[in-house]
Amino acid sequence: MKERLYRHRDLSWLNFNGRVLQEAKDNRNPLYERIKFLAIFSSNLDEFFRVRVSKLRQIKNVEKSIRKKLKLRPTKTLKEIIQVVEAQQEAFGRIFSEEIVPELRTNGIDLIEKQDFTEKQSAEIRTLFEKEVKKHVEVVSVVDGETPFLKNNALYFFVRFANGDTCFVSIPSNQLNRFINLSPNEGHYPVTFLDDVIAQEIPYLFKDRVVQSFYEVKLSRDAELYWEDNFDGDIAQQIEESLAQRHIGQPTRLLYDFRMPEENREMLRTLLGLGKVDMFPGGKYHNYSDFMSFPDPTENPKLHFEPLPPLPHPELSKEKSLFEQISKRDQIVHFPYHQFDPVLNFLEQAATDPSVTSIKISLYRIAKDSKLAQTLLQALENGKKVMVFVEPKARFDEANNLDWSRKLKKNGAEVYHSDLEIKVHSKILLIERKEEQQSVKYAYISTGNFNRKTSKIYADHGLFTANEKIATELHQVFEVLERKRLAPVTKHLLVSPFSTRTQFMQLVDTEIKNARTGKSASIRIKMNSLQDQRMIDKLYEAAEAGVKIRLLVRGFCGVHLGNEEAAKNIEITSIVDRFLEHGRIYWFENSGEPKMYIGSADWMTRNLDRRIEVLTPIFDEAVFNELEYILTLQLTDNVKARLVDETESNTYVKNESVPNRSQYSIYEYLHKKP
Repeated sequence: MKERLYRHRDLSWLNFNGRVLQEAKDNRNPLYERIKFLAIFSSNLDEFFRVRVSKLRQIKNVEKSIRKKLKLRPTKTLKEIIQVVEAQQEAFGRIFSEEIVPELRTNGIDLIEKQDFTEKQSAEIRTLFEKEVKKHVEVVSVVDGETPFLKNNALYFFVRFANGDTCFVSIPSNQLNRFINLSPNEGHYPVTFLDDVIAQEIPYLFKDRVVQSFYEVKLSRDAELYWEDNFDGDIAQQIEESLAQRHIGQPTRLLYDFRMPEENREMLRTLLGLGKVDMFPGGKYHNYSDFMSFPDPTENPKLHFEPLPPLPHPELSKEKSLFEQISKRDQIVHFPYHQFDPVLNFLEQAATDPSVTSIKISLYRIAKDSKLAQTLLQALENGKKVMVFVEPKARFDEANNLDWSRKLKKNGAEVYHSDLEIKVHSKILLIERKEEQQSVKYAYISTGNFNRKTSKIYADHGLFTANEKIATELHQVFEVLERKRLAPVTKHLLVSPFSTRTQFMQLVDTEIKNARTGKSASIRIKMNSLQDQRMIDKLYEAAEAGVKIRLLVRGFCGVHLGNEEAAKNIEITSIVDRFLEHGRIYWFENSGEPKMYIGSADWMTRNLDRRIEVLTPIFDEAVFNELEYILTLQLTDNVKARLVDETESNTYVKNESVPNRSQYSIYEYLHKKP
C-alpha cells in the first residue's frame, strides 16, 4: 500500500493563521476590521509560541533514540516554523505600513511616530507623560551575574548607555491605553503609540547618563501548567499553585526590533540566557494584538462592519414557558445570529420554577461577570439541587473558573472537577422537572461555551430537547461526571472517550460499504480541526472506495491531498470571516436516510480519547432541515472560503455561481425565517 501522507499539525495551523492575515489584506473588509484581523493574527501567533513551540522545545529534551523511534523531529519542524513565521511577519509588515497606515491617513487618522511629532505635540506628550504615564513606567536594572526578569508578553525598551551599561524600561500597555489620541489638527486626528510617548522621554528618565540607543523587545513564555502525576491533593489546588509559574515559564520567543544592531542582539541574548533559535526579528512595535482597541476618533461607520444585531429566536424568544415549547418539539439556536437569551432564560425559568427539582451543567469557560453563574446561585437560593462541573484546566481561564467554583460550592452547589488525565470539554445542561407526578428531563447540548460574550463572535449551534432517548443518556453522562458510574451506556449520543471514535468509524464504514455496492455514498463534515490519523486514514479509505467527502475545516487539517487516489473524492475548504467558525456538524448520507450530529468534539485525538465530549443526533425533521441548509450554505461559500489543497496556497474559492458569503447568507436566512 502506498504510504499515506499527513499535514503536520503546527505547520497546518500556521497556514490557518495565514488565512487570518489574508483577511487583513482583503480590501473588501472595512479598514478597522482589517486592523482587527492584524490583531487576531498577532494574538494567535503569541499563543502558538507559548503553547505549541514550547511543546516542541520540550520534545527536544527527550532522548534522541526515543525521538527517532517515535518519528519525532522537533528541530526540523522548528526550522520550518521559523521559515513560515518570518515570511508571514514580512507580509504583516507590508500590509500594515503600505496599506493600513496610508488608508488611515486618507480617512483623516494619522498614526504618527516619535520622529513625526511637532513641537506642539511634543509638549503635549511631555505633559501627558509627567501626569499619567511616568508613575507606571518601571526600570529593570541589569546586575552582573543575574538574569533580568521580563514579564510574559510585556513590552520593554532595551536601553544601552554610552558606557556600555544596559537596562530595560517597561511600556505599561496593560495598565494604560496603548494608543494616545492627540489634539486634532486641521481636520486630521493624530494618534500615537504609548511606546513613542515613552520613547520621547527616555533621555529625561536618565538625566545623569548618556543614552546611546534603545529598541523595543517582547519575551513570550511557556504557557503550560506543569504538575506532578503523583500529586495527592485536589486538582484545583494544584492548578492554582501552578498558575503563578505560568508568568515565569521558560522563554519561547524573544521578539526584537529588526533594526537592532547585531552587537546589541548578542548582548541581549546573553543577558536573558537565550539561544539563537529563541530570537525573532520583528517590526519597530510589538503586541499588535492591542490593535483590537485601536481608536476611531472619526466614528465613521464606513470603516467598520455593518451591524448584524443578534436576532430573537422565532419560538424561544416569546413570552412563554420554554419547557412547554421544548416539550412540543426540539428547538435549535444558532449563534451569533441568534440572541443568547434563550439559554439564559431557560436557566432563569428553571431557577424560579417550583416544579424544577435539579439543574446539572458542565462549564468549560465561565465569563468573569457571568450572568449564567449568577442564575445558578439564584437557583440555589430557591432550594434547587444544583450540580456544576467546572473544568479547571481550560487554558487561560483556569483562575476565573476556580473563582466561580468556590462561589458556587460555598452557596451549596455540588461542584466537580476533572482529574489530571482527562478534560471535560462537553457543553451540556440537564434540567429535571416534576410534571404530573413524573420526572421529565430537558436537555441542552451545544457546540459552544455557555458564554454570552463569546456567543456574539463564535458561530455555534445549540439544541434544546426533551427527547427521552437523548435526555436519559445525557443523565448518564452527568452520572459519570459525578463519579456515580464509570461509563454511560448510549445508543444515540456519541460520548468521548467511550463511544465517539467507534461510532464515527462505523458511520464511515457504512458509507464505504454503500459505495462498494454501487449505492450513492457521501459525507459532509464541518469542524474546527482535523488531526487524528486513524480518522484521517478512515477518510482516505472511504475516498478510495468512492465515497464523496466534503470537509469544511476552519483550523489545522491533517488531510494531505497529495494522496492522489483519496484526493479524487475529497474536497476541503476553510472559512475565515467576520465570525469565528466554531460549530461541529457531522452528516452521513446513509443510503438516503441521512444522519446528522452536532457537539463539542473535533476529530482530534484528544477530543476522541482524552476528553469527555458529547455529540447529539438530530432527530427532529425541522431542526435537521434547518441545520442541513445552513451547512449547505457554508459548503458553497464562494466569497470567504479558501481551498485547502496540496499546495496550501489558501486560494479563495471562485466560481460562476451567485456570490454566497455564507455568514451573511445564514443571517439573511434566519432573519426571514418565520
